[in-house]
Amino acid sequence: MKRAVTLSALVCLLAVTAAAPSAPATPSAAKPPKHHRSLLDSVPERGVLRVCTTGDYRPFTYKDPKDGSYSGIDIDMTRDLARSLDASPRFVDSTWARLVGDLSAGRCDIAVGGVSITLSRARQVHFSEPTRTDGKTPIVRCEDKDRFRTLEEIDRPGTRVVVNPGGTNEQFARTHIKQATLTVHPDNTTIFDEIVEGRADVMMTDASETRYQAKIRPELCSVHPEEPFTFSEKAFATPRGDEEFLEYVDQFVHLATHDGTYARYESQWMD
Repeated sequence: MKRAVTLSALVCLLAVTAAAPSAPATPSAAKPPKHHRSLLDSVPERGVLRVCTTGDYRPFTYKDPKDGSYSGIDIDMTRDLARSLDASPRFVDSTWARLVGDLSAGRCDIAVGGVSITLSRARQVHFSEPTRTDGKTPIVRCEDKDRFRTLEEIDRPGTRVVVNPGGTNEQFARTHIKQATLTVHPDNTTIFDEIVEGRADVMMTDASETRYQAKIRPELCSVHPEEPFTFSEKAFATPRGDEEFLEYVDQFVHLATHDGTYARYESQWMD
């Protein structure tokens, strides 16, 4: 009888224990939340906005080989962006082949300079609201402007196409040029001299660049820049995962493209 009472008491104790709420985990067992520090906070504290740019793509970005100074539409925009963050811009040399990787690796806070939005780039970085639309179109010697209006007319044996390496220009050329001779010229600041001096016939690049180069080189003509072969948009690139900074850059670009700031900078180069 005594044993039966003891067993009954044990059963009741187990039932009460099972019904009771579990004890909270000890602080040492809980994982602390991951704290993300946004560039929106760290850039003003640092006082420096690190800007990756190629410096070889006028009218958007250009590094003067004589004194190392930078100029261009996106350079002016970036100086305004840095000022709005109580910081100064520090330009970081990059190339088209390295630009996205440099930003992803944390070598800079933002990448600018006529950067086209592509899906492959968008897998690695965030893109801001677009600054402008664009598209690939030919630039040629003016006497040839009626010879090279279509891809079919360009992609023929005997046509010499020149392209700069590592960016969307090379991707477009390699996709569409199968019969013409395609040459990769390593320096985007001198590539148009290849056409002027007769060593190449055609380059296909963004319509904005062809307009600018035709403006400063009277020997060259932009072919139908108002109707390019492709559609693209240009934007500023920011690191993935920093939504706060992206939202701020979005607002900055939106205001600049609607209050006349971007148009004013563009007119200084294009008009």
